[in-house]
Amino acid sequence: MNAKPILVVGAGFAGACYARTLAEAGHTVRVIDSRSHIGGNAYDEIDRNGNRIHRYGPHLFHTSNEQVVNWVTRFGEWTPYEHRVDALLADGQLAPLPVNRTTINTVFGESLTDEHEVKAFLERRAIPCETPRNAAEYLYSKIGTDLTDLFFRPYTKKMWLMDLEQVDISVVSRVQIRYDDEDRYFPGDKFQIMPVHGYTSIFERIFDHPNIEVALNQPFDKAMEKDYLHCFNSMPIDVYFDNALGELPYRSIKFHHSTRDEAADWKRSVINFTDARPFTRETAWYLLPHHRQPGATGYSHTLEEPCDYRDNNLERYYPVKTADMRYQNVYKKYAELADRRDDITFIGRCGTYQYLDMHQVINQSLMGAEKWLKRR
Repeated sequence: MNAKPILVVGAGFAGACYARTLAEAGHTVRVIDSRSHIGGNAYDEIDRNGNRIHRYGPHLFHTSNEQVVNWVTRFGEWTPYEHRVDALLADGQLAPLPVNRTTINTVFGESLTDEHEVKAFLERRAIPCETPRNAAEYLYSKIGTDLTDLFFRPYTKKMWLMDLEQVDISVVSRVQIRYDDEDRYFPGDKFQIMPVHGYTSIFERIFDHPNIEVALNQPFDKAMEKDYLHCFNSMPIDVYFDNALGELPYRSIKFHHSTRDEAADWKRSVINFTDARPFTRETAWYLLPHHRQPGATGYSHTLEEPCDYRDNNLERYYPVKTADMRYQNVYKKYAELADRRDDITFIGRCGTYQYLDMHQVINQSLMGAEKWLKRR
């Protein structure tokens, strides 16, 4: 192996996958993170109430990629968990989300009995559009204006500070529309699991390798690069290039934690808000499997309030995707700059300016690490 070590910037799933794969191939790897903990946005911890909380919002692992599952389950015990979400309507009723037959019957006071009736009902309300140009036209073509304006328009305005007409279709097309009573949030995924002892414990085992060194509270500096064979960097790509081509915007989340003396009478662990209040959803952590510890006292809840990342200590969570592609096109120019370099690879959500679920990050990173190893 080359005498020079490899530098990995970021101790989230992208960095962890690269670090472990390269370490197992015989490379010496140094992982740095400006935060005080490993795990990136998947970091979780036990709070003062004895409830496990995810510091950066609920992380639900789901995929149909068996190779990803085989890899991640090497590093800890996992338990089945099928996520379900309720949406709070203006009249106080709760309805399943994503939209399904029960949702439609609840909202419209209908008694639709099968998929054929649901499809016919939605077709009568849909506004046909062969080539939707934005999220609004896409949703109108699927479910019409009433359901769109109830479940998607206020939420989108809060989440992205944009109207549906400004938002890229990919932002809303991830959410399925069901014609049956399927109420799982990720019904198409074969594997839906959560770590029994939390995500942080999974990261501890991933990084537990003699060829891996982890340094926390350690910001990246370009001067470091000369000491390493290669740098796999999950920092924001625009920041790395000193915003030379313009800034890439992100949305962030402010988390408002509270404690209840009694458990809430909820069927689901998460409730989404469809109205104009500033919050998008609330999580009752103790309703997730293995999240309430023995001897726990209070019951922990977290409200999420979207904001600009500059209003939240530069915490970047969600890349902004617009219908006119203006920010996506800026990213492409940064990616072209990065492609001219053979000593650095940008990885992860901020490095590639993508909204990626955990399984997608893991798959992308494992493939990227193997591809790099084959070129050596």
